Amino acid sequence: MATLSAFADEIGPDPKVQLDTLDKCGVKYLELRGAWNTNVMKFSEAQCRELRKLFSDRGFRVACIASPIGKVRIDEDYGKHFDDFRHAVDLADFFGSRYIRIFSYYPPEGQDISSYRGEVVRRLQQKCDYVAGRNIRLVLENESRIFGDLPERCVYLLASLPKDRITAAFDPANFVHTGVPDVYETCWKPLRPYVGYFHIKDMKYGMGDKAVLAGQGDGQIEPILRDAAADGYNGFLALEPHLAAAGQFSGLTGPDLFVDATNAVREIARRVGLPLS
Repeated sequence: MATLSAFADEIGPDPKVQLDTLDKCGVKYLELRGAWNTNVMKFSEAQCRELRKLFSDRGFRVACIASPIGKVRIDEDYGKHFDDFRHAVDLADFFGSRYIRIFSYYPPEGQDISSYRGEVVRRLQQKCDYVAGRNIRLVLENESRIFGDLPERCVYLLASLPKDRITAAFDPANFVHTGVPDVYETCWKPLRPYVGYFHIKDMKYGMGDKAVLAGQGDGQIEPILRDAAADGYNGFLALEPHLAAAGQFSGLTGPDLFVDATNAVREIARRVGLPLS
């Protein structure tokens, strides 16, 4: 049985409104990316305590610390960035989350990130080493304009790293946004053995950042989830609809559209025989 979770900051900045909407949707897990218009990495200690109590009181759990780790240029200060990563691990411990979302770096200005493949692997391996022995797994998202924007480079990374410490977060819309054709054949099939997480949003080719309801775009979500159901997938489907706006570090959907987005995913899951909790 798969489990729905949600990037609740897409509902709005107020965490109480976020949880009210998720209650309405029947979703009890969060991808903790932001609240009060503040990124999770910038929460104060008081904000962390307030959120943890709010989640506990209302029966919610944090599925993943949806950090922006790795969403920086590879020539920026790595020592500081690794300190940020350690903070993300501390946040996962604090909120009782098993997963931390990460990325695989932008290139230096005017350069090609593909020439940095060895350094990208070295940094990801260092992060994997840091979480060894902890009940934490890193979730590597494919994303436009970073090293892991193309399926072959995602496979290269994941085949080079320990599968018990890192897994792929498969985001079909990001592959569409990058312009990779035929997401099912060229992205899903080679990455299928490495996928332990899904980010559910959909887009159409040639429409820029505009997202659509799951199943209405070119992300081929239905056949992909049909395969996942056949594989006995029991991880998270993280709702990240981006239906009102999309940005580099966040998106916006709003309460009403978030309900529509949840219903669309539930209907796809029903058609493909993927049980949801």
